[in-house]
Amino acid sequence: MHPSVRVALVLLACACAAARAEPVTYKLDPTHTWTTWEVRHFGTSTYRGRFDKKEGTVTIDRFAKTGKVELTIDLTSVDTGVEHLNHHLQEADFFNTEKYPTATFVGEDFRFDGDDVSQVKGQLTLKGRTRAVTLKASSFNCYQNPLLKREVCGGDFSATISRSDWGVSYGAPFPLGDEVRLNIEVEAVRQ
Repeated sequence: MHPSVRVALVLLACACAAARAEPVTYKLDPTHTWTTWEVRHFGTSTYRGRFDKKEGTVTIDRFAKTGKVELTIDLTSVDTGVEHLNHHLQEADFFNTEKYPTATFVGEDFRFDGDDVSQVKGQLTLKGRTRAVTLKASSFNCYQNPLLKREVCGGDFSATISRSDWGVSYGAPFPLGDEVRLNIEVEAVRQ
């Protein structure tokens, strides 16, 4: 092979690798993103709730196997389907939304299974306290959205935490369990 062809191929390979290594940022689609929680009630049934307002971004570099997620949850948007409980959850003995209206999750330690995100380790800040949380994926996928004409990535992520670690200990362990399962089903649109 001629040396100039060899140099051209090496430069082309470097250019392709550089292009592949570029991080891509996605904005959370609030209409296809759910943040829900589950807790045991009197050790009998599972009580569920959700937060209706959330926003954030995800940056993924599939080639470098890195990423960053920033998620903000409006705690005043809590919805259990029971109005008086929604108000109680916003009071000082639960979320204290007057002082801490939002919770945030910032994750910068991504794990991949091939090109798919399999877990994200990060920091959850709630009620003024920050603790480590690992969100594990039960699914992850990217697709070309035919309506938006853009790539959309997302998946189902979950973690189990002890709410008392964040000072949310009212009613624990009885009638409400201390263990809370967080579920984040997310879709985000490429920017």
